[in-house]
Amino acid sequence: MNYRKIEKIRTPQSFNWVGDAFYTTSFIGGEISRTRMSPFFAVGYNADIHFDAKEIPRGVGAHPHKGFETVTIAYKGKIEHQDSKGNHGVIGEGDVQWMTAGSGILHQEYHEKEFSKRGGTFQMVQMWVNLPAKDKETTPKYQDLLFEDMTKVQLNENSFINVIAGSYKEQKGKGTTFSPIDMYNAYLQKGTVVDFTFPKDWSTAILVIEGSIKVNEETDLKKDSFAMFENDTEETFILEATSDNTIVLIMSGKPLNEPIAHYGPFVMNTQEQLVKAFEEFQSGKFGKL
Repeated sequence: MNYRKIEKIRTPQSFNWVGDAFYTTSFIGGEISRTRMSPFFAVGYNADIHFDAKEIPRGVGAHPHKGFETVTIAYKGKIEHQDSKGNHGVIGEGDVQWMTAGSGILHQEYHEKEFSKRGGTFQMVQMWVNLPAKDKETTPKYQDLLFEDMTKVQLNENSFINVIAGSYKEQKGKGTTFSPIDMYNAYLQKGTVVDFTFPKDWSTAILVIEGSIKVNEETDLKKDSFAMFENDTEETFILEATSDNTIVLIMSGKPLNEPIAHYGPFVMNTQEQLVKAFEEFQSGKFGKL
């Protein structure tokens, strides 16, 4: 059988602080263009880092977003958030917070209070998912998708797929999206083999969160490796866990094929829309926090 081949493999080269709570590297932008992985505009990865105990939680203060969605997945530690619409929540290991910034919102993110007081290892991913032009002004909202409530597809006794959005083997996840997207966490024990099939023109990538895998019986990937697959060739690829307690994030989405105008926390389609976004933010239209 012919498998969908890997086009590019990236591993963390440099990290940057976002506030004092998130130490992230980016896999999109630079070698992999924003348009190449559409609708995924950014994949920020905070690899394992130890934080000492701190009474006042580390975090990022109130900041605006407009025109896209943030998808935050906690793997180790806990993240707390609140926004200018009055939403507040906490996500822990395996949980997902899917925020639709839409027409504009202010939010802040920080280490959950008890985690901060204890200290410990922290690991997370935050993706920026671009919104289609027709949905840029949609009303902001949150989806808190908790690990225990997700659609679980059992592969064998100890391995399973948690479906965040889209569907796997015709089992649909609870997350809702504005364009066609499949997103999963695969929890695999050593020797487990699993296949994934997506339309060949969809932007598709995986990130090894924990452990190690072999892709298509030929390419070994270790923890913290990001692999983007070719487009317009085959539809199916296979993963084999080569260590116990392996976790892999899988993402695939239909490209938007629309113009992008981006500056800082705003992702729009035209420069005029960017100017308007700044004006709305400065005039207080995004609310207060």
